[in-house]
Amino acid sequence: QVQLVESGGGLVQAGGSLRLSCAASGRIVSSYALGWFRQAPGKEREFVAGVDWSGSNTYYADSAKGRFAVSRDNGKNTVFLQMNNLKPEDTANYYCGARGVRVSGNSKDYNYWGQGTQVTVSS
Repeated sequence: QVQLVESGGGLVQAGGSLRLSCAASGRIVSSYALGWFRQAPGKEREFVAGVDWSGSNTYYADSAKGRFAVSRDNGKNTVFLQMNNLKPEDTANYYCGARGVRVSGNSKDYNYWGQGTQVTVSS
């Protein structure tokens, strides 16, 4: 089992920044790929960014490229999502998920999820 706990969400004005954290515990977390997803009311959960088990390879949705940065610290079993230049359309509940070795953009491929952290961007 892997337990994931997200934190760092909040209310921010457009153009502002937030740094989300996902603390992992349980099985050998460093062997898992970790992905960030978001879900707005009435919408499906969508991929935002992901990092493979080593931290060497990162992946981004087009909406996140150039504004968001994902990283992980395996020593602290934590993955981060730095979000800059936030826009109102980034408003959603943000979740981190864990799966095998490779990142996937499909939420159905993830075995473990955290409870989410709310991000609200005002215009």
